Amino acid sequence: MSDINKKIGLGTFVGMTMALCATVRSIPTLAAVGWTLISFSLFAIIFFAGPISIVSGELSTMYPQAGGPQLWVKKALGEKWGFVVAWLLWVQMFPGMVMVASTIGPLLGNTFGNISLGSNHWFNLFCILFFYWVVTILNIKYDMAKVGGSIGVWLGVYIPVAVMFILGFASLAKMGINTNGYLGTFSWSKVVPSLKNLDTLKYLAGISFIFVGIEMSSVYIPKLKDATKNYTKGVFIALIGLVLLNVLNALTVANVVPAGKMELANITQPILLYCQVLGLPTIIANIFSFMVFIGVMLQLSAWVTGPSATIIQVAKDGLLPEKFGYTKTNKYGVSKNVVLTQSIIISCFALLYGFITDVNAVFLILTNATTVIYSIVYILIAIALIKLRHTQPDIERPYRIGKSGNGLAYVVAAMLLLAIFIVILASLISSTALNGVLVAAVTIIFLIPPFLIYAKTKKHNK
Repeated sequence: MSDINKKIGLGTFVGMTMALCATVRSIPTLAAVGWTLISFSLFAIIFFAGPISIVSGELSTMYPQAGGPQLWVKKALGEKWGFVVAWLLWVQMFPGMVMVASTIGPLLGNTFGNISLGSNHWFNLFCILFFYWVVTILNIKYDMAKVGGSIGVWLGVYIPVAVMFILGFASLAKMGINTNGYLGTFSWSKVVPSLKNLDTLKYLAGISFIFVGIEMSSVYIPKLKDATKNYTKGVFIALIGLVLLNVLNALTVANVVPAGKMELANITQPILLYCQVLGLPTIIANIFSFMVFIGVMLQLSAWVTGPSATIIQVAKDGLLPEKFGYTKTNKYGVSKNVVLTQSIIISCFALLYGFITDVNAVFLILTNATTVIYSIVYILIAIALIKLRHTQPDIERPYRIGKSGNGLAYVVAAMLLLAIFIVILASLISSTALNGVLVAAVTIIFLIPPFLIYAKTKKHNK
């Protein structure tokens, strides 16, 4: 069997699924809520990640063809809503990639031992603009899909997570519970959000965002060995792995960082503190920062062309105006017009770092905006599940939510919808007025265009 047609096994699929969601960038956000991270993580697993994984399991085995969420929603709600999903999955990367790229400034600052430089909002703005345009131009000129895909995951995720885990637990063993850290002394009142720690609600979207994208593993179904059996099993194994990876690391980070001093975009901050506790040379943090920097750059490069493939396909299906030129691709399958469009918009989002001096505040705005946009996709997926139970009751469902009837499917869909409502509400009520307005504005601005474009395109094609 050729490499092209070779099926991937369960172990490989679990690794690929974890790579879609696994990131060290989310650990400071999770750690910033202290002991409340336990209840927030349970909420995200039970009401958010669990339901979307279960729903995706049924829908993806019903329609194992390539397409994922776009195909599911299209089958249930029609071409227009399928286009809306494809559009939202593309545009969510605009604030999302700025959030990812915002780690570059702190990483470079720590690489060269200049910690204060990484917290300078102008330096962060420069790094985002410069390096994102570098990877954009490289993707237009060269076949970057062959360069460092697996290397990026190892440098940006696996090795950093292992280093954080080892140093974190070594520090915990040496210093015990730090009463001046985000954890402090344990009490059950700190686990559950209350009026005293209501401010932690602003982190709920970011914590839920850890698991966003787990359903995109459905794109691997055509290549997965024994897909109807291994998809669901693989997703849940990956989900458990992600929970352990994030929660255990977040606990040690929350223990070592002094209360009120968490730097959300600076993943090297806890490494420096671990080195101090263990008496290790800070060059370890310098090397760690440079390694993660390379990993982030390679991951950014992969994202330049990854989500754009969906937009190229819907353009070829005639759902976008020809004048956009999105169907024209180079010999590497990259649409210059698509990647330039997204890079220009991403640059506009990066300007938030010029207008707002609080780096943590900008990071949260971008995280919340990305999560809210993605949540709309999840709402449509939940509705698609319910609709297909009525319009396609007899279609084969290799993985079915509930052995008979639709009750359990409705409960799972309702849990997901409830989680989305809580996440959005928590983000809005715990944010400043300006931040809430910015998140709402970004969502509305990106939600309106697909309806206008679809209506105009269909009218033109009649």
